[in-house]
Amino acid sequence: MLYTQSNCDKKTPKITSSTSHQIKLSLGMTLIELMVSIGITSILTTIALPSVNSFIVQLRVDNEISRLARLLLTARNNAIYSGDNVIICPLENNGTCSVNWHEQLSVFIDTNSNQQFDNANNELLITTKGPITSGDILKYAKNRNKITYQATGHLFGLSNGTLRYCPKGYEEKSRAIVVARSGRFYASTDNNNDGHDETRSNQKIICD
Repeated sequence: MLYTQSNCDKKTPKITSSTSHQIKLSLGMTLIELMVSIGITSILTTIALPSVNSFIVQLRVDNEISRLARLLLTARNNAIYSGDNVIICPLENNGTCSVNWHEQLSVFIDTNSNQQFDNANNELLITTKGPITSGDILKYAKNRNKITYQATGHLFGLSNGTLRYCPKGYEEKSRAIVVARSGRFYASTDNNNDGHDETRSNQKIICD
């Protein structure tokens, strides 16, 4: 019986030792090409890294401002609904308020109006917000240690207050929340498009 070679076998090119060597060369990368690729990658990384860092810081600041706004809204609503004073402040272990606004913040109902949290008197701790990123700065007004909402929704006191947030090494990205005596608040914006946030009275955000 005679066997004939199939059409597929006829059309398939034979790989010789010479062509095999050429294929291996085409799949590889020369040392010069590798060095050029590494150089280009390093340059692009150097150019892009500052922009990426700046973007990450901006996200951190915006997120913190958003969290503070929710905290203020929670305190104001609970004061109105409960009919008691509600306080936002950095709480010490003994229930008193401090000026360390960069630490954990607490919102609680001050049932007996003594301006501190009395766990023994079953005062309600509504919510907390974790500390800010280490090295960043958060301040409220001039060394005030609390924000107190009355049952009317107004602030306790005679003046507005400003929460100022300044990220370390990126002071130009500082933002703030201004709390009015009415209890309403607003976040700062870049009013004049100079790359820095200002309040509605055109004051720049400074944490010094």
